[in-house]
Amino acid sequence: MPDDLPVRQVYGFLFDTEGRVLVQDDEGYHNLPGGKPEAGEDFQATLFRESVEESQVEIGKAAYMGYVRVEEPGTEPYAQVRMTARITRFLDRAPDVSTGRLLRRLMTTVEHAPKLLAWGDNGFAQAESAADVAREDLGISLAAPDTEAVYVD
Repeated sequence: MPDDLPVRQVYGFLFDTEGRVLVQDDEGYHNLPGGKPEAGEDFQATLFRESVEESQVEIGKAAYMGYVRVEEPGTEPYAQVRMTARITRFLDRAPDVSTGRLLRRLMTTVEHAPKLLAWGDNGFAQAESAADVAREDLGISLAAPDTEAVYVD
């Protein structure tokens, strides 16, 4: 990642023990857990904190996947970092401390996640990379593509 490209967001493909990935459901809008780094945080610390705050899950060591360069009108380009991690514990659901919203936790296959995220071809490529990292770097066995999605509320 270029040194002159600030990281404004860190998101993670988080896998449960069944090999499914967590997609947050905010009344029909879907996203991965993650958010803005706070002063002094590395990517791992940001993802851990945001996973607990937003989705009430704890994660193990996260593997760096890469970044997406974001260019929006009226702002300087920035990076969104992507990581992959294993969920180590589901906590009781609670509202996100920063927004007050209660997000649902949808566990789905890595093949289905990009459809929910609606990130286009880039999202499918990211999901494929997440699957590779989950298998090769984290030793996660992925759920079969036809595994039913379930809410863990």
